[in-house]
Amino acid sequence: MASNKNIETLLSFENKEIVFIRPSKPTPRTVLSLSSIDNDLNFLTQAILVYESLTTNQNSHADSSNSPKPDPAKVIKKAFSKALVYYYPIAGKLIKHEDGKLRINCTSDGVPFQEAICNCNLSSLNYLDTHDVELARQFRVDFPSEDEHGNQYPLVIRLTKFLCGGFTFAFCFNHTVFDGTGITQLLFTVGELARGESEPSVKPVWERERLVGKITSNPLKNPMENANVAVSPFLPSTKYVHACFKVDKESIARLKMSLMKEVNLSVLNLKKGFTTFECLAAYIWRARAKALKLNYDGETLLNITIQVRELFEDPLPTFYYGNAIVESYVKLVVKELIHQPLLEVVKRIRHTLIPCLGNDYVTNFVDTIETKPLRFDYESGAVTILSDWRNLVNLYQVDFGWKEPVNTIPVPSDVCGPTSMYDILRPNKLDPSMSGGLRYFTSLPSSAMPMFEEEMKALTSNYPKGSFLPCNL
Repeated sequence: MASNKNIETLLSFENKEIVFIRPSKPTPRTVLSLSSIDNDLNFLTQAILVYESLTTNQNSHADSSNSPKPDPAKVIKKAFSKALVYYYPIAGKLIKHEDGKLRINCTSDGVPFQEAICNCNLSSLNYLDTHDVELARQFRVDFPSEDEHGNQYPLVIRLTKFLCGGFTFAFCFNHTVFDGTGITQLLFTVGELARGESEPSVKPVWERERLVGKITSNPLKNPMENANVAVSPFLPSTKYVHACFKVDKESIARLKMSLMKEVNLSVLNLKKGFTTFECLAAYIWRARAKALKLNYDGETLLNITIQVRELFEDPLPTFYYGNAIVESYVKLVVKELIHQPLLEVVKRIRHTLIPCLGNDYVTNFVDTIETKPLRFDYESGAVTILSDWRNLVNLYQVDFGWKEPVNTIPVPSDVCGPTSMYDILRPNKLDPSMSGGLRYFTSLPSSAMPMFEEEMKALTSNYPKGSFLPCNL
């Protein structure tokens, strides 16, 4: 197979005119307010779903005979139009109110949608299953997500069809309107309608007023305020590498066993040991600090995103699709992060997360961002943001009539600095050997990526049966 760089050079696209998908029926014209969490997350997030052709996918819902094959662009646009009757705010625009807060103007103008055609088969690109994520960026939404007045669309879409009949579905959403659970709920609904259902199996709930915080005299303290923020000699940079790393279930098990061998479970009140997330979070945080060569006496922060729909004393409605996430922060001096046993880093993460999984912390977090939002220096490289997409079950089950996507890819973003965001995803459906494993996506300066790759090789190399990773890795 040719290198990604050669393939990117050979790719050509026929981009059609952008159209607007409007609700299929009249919807309310109104202005809706947003929650405190919504207003704190005004940035774009983008991902790509990859679908095989009907010919390749013989078990598709659609007919695989010689009859004319359905056009995915037409099918999805029609289904989206129906879905927007229920999710009508998404057909509007974000506007800034005189109080400085964002609101949605429900105009029914529609969701921008662009259809494109690429001059190759998806199989020649290995369904975008590559270590170098730069290839996938060729299929992202690459047109403006705002109107001529600067008002943001909640969602924009680009669907690219291939010669084989497969396609990619790229969606770019403003995080002010959805979190991961919310956007996947919408896409799952579109899939149901595309497959012929007359109405969604779930009805969306707005109720953003439930998460409007109060001004508090006791906000959470910014953990990096007055800190000796660590810096990297590689930042700022003008050249970044975007990469995907695969960690199989054997490597995960080996890492956990290395840690469990050294721990007294009664000390941590554990019954089932460490979670995969805790172990990988510690490993990735340290590997990144090493790769960026953060100064040893500086301080570094791990920012963990937590889904909180069920953590309130009065839980949110099941099909609430706004932001229901808070952040938890773990801070260490770089020297401690790198030189103390990895077990100690995992324990610090566990001890930090436990008190954050309750109503008091979540309520205080919402009140804090309403009072004084927490802001961090992402450009220094000192902050690592870790987001776990594995529990977004619907994301991996969005079926427009071509069955579930064979691959799901987050598109790199520099919203929090080009090197800050790390996303953990389930393995794709192309490689059975990765069952039970995971993938994570990262971006680093090109000069730092080789060291990070070496750290990952140490995690995923095939050690002799019965061996363990050294605990001071």
